[in-house]
Amino acid sequence: MELIHLFHVLAKSSLLLLLWSNSESSASELNYVTCGSLVKLLNTRHNVRLHSHDVKYGSGSGQQSVTGVENADDANSYWQIRGKTGRPCQRGLAIKCGQAIRITHMKTGRNLHTHHFSSPLSNNQEVSAFGENGEGDDLDVWKVQCDGDHWEREEAVRFKHEGTDVFLSVTGEQFGHPIRGQREVHAMSSANQHNWWRTMEGVFIQPSQEPLRHDEL
Repeated sequence: MELIHLFHVLAKSSLLLLLWSNSESSASELNYVTCGSLVKLLNTRHNVRLHSHDVKYGSGSGQQSVTGVENADDANSYWQIRGKTGRPCQRGLAIKCGQAIRITHMKTGRNLHTHHFSSPLSNNQEVSAFGENGEGDDLDVWKVQCDGDHWEREEAVRFKHEGTDVFLSVTGEQFGHPIRGQREVHAMSSANQHNWWRTMEGVFIQPSQEPLRHDEL
């Protein structure tokens, strides 16, 4: 059912879709993360996927919380890769290293966001999900830090916040009720082992006119 829902989310696109699982595909026709794709992002140090849900922080900004979860099957861990406001990326084109993007939560339509509030557990910089229907503000913009020319699907990358120069990170602190066991996602000023991310399961927009392929089915 989750795969059917994901297909419907992107079915209005004039481009074809390539459904791909990083864990099951050893060779793919498409090697890059592309604009418009839906992806799950794994923190490689702590083995949790970037996650959000309609649960607000009880402190700080009070905005929608962003966490890390171990469960690989949670549909609340899908995020869409988009261009920044006023500078949209062309759907299906590979994201360049250094490119400014927005990372939009599929289920709630809010953007990955950070600002000068303290995170509730580690006292780093709070990361939240912000905006409505994919539109927030200029603190929703992140730059992809990677090697080479484009963001490759199997490489570990960092996301550096354009507005405050911090990195999307996880250091292992766990929440209690009502999101018991989920890890705190926050932002840190230093580039280190806690802020490497890699794409896992996803629906990747394909710019070519090849048949639809379902590698996960």
